[in-house]
Amino acid sequence: MELDKIALFGLVKKRLAWLAQRQEVLAKNIANADTPGYKPRDLKAFEFKRLVSREVGRVTPDVTHRAHVGGGPGRSADFAAERTRHPYESTPTGNAVILDEQMMKVGATTMSYRLTTELYKKHLNMIRIALAGANRWGQWTTC
Repeated sequence: MELDKIALFGLVKKRLAWLAQRQEVLAKNIANADTPGYKPRDLKAFEFKRLVSREVGRVTPDVTHRAHVGGGPGRSADFAAERTRHPYESTPTGNAVILDEQMMKVGATTMSYRLTTELYKKHLNMIRIALAGANRWGQWTTC
C-alpha cells in the first residue's frame, strides 16, 4: 500500500518536508549572524487550509458500487518559495539577523514537526487497527 496516495498522508509528507526545509533556512540565518550585510530569510507560510482545499480535489475514491460517487484529479501546491523579510533591526554592518527571533522560530518549527509526526503515527495506528480487525474476521466487509 502506497501511503502517499492517501490524501492525508500526502499532506503530512508535504508538511514535514516544509518544516525540514524551514529548519535549514533558519540554521543558515543563525550561522550567518555575524556576516556583514546578511539578511535573514524564511519560507512562505505553509497554508494548510489552502493546501487541504487543493488536496481534496485529488482524492479519488474507488468506485466499488454503482451508488458510489467518483472523484476527480487535482493539482499539488508549491510551498517552498523563499522570501526575504524587511528587518526591524540591523547592525552597523548591515546584518539583520536577530538571534532571539531566529531561535523562537526554530523552537516553533521543532514543535510543529513533533506534532505532525505524532499525527502521522496516530493515523498509521488507525490503519493497523483496521487491518488487524479485517484479519481477525478473515474478510473485508463490503457495501
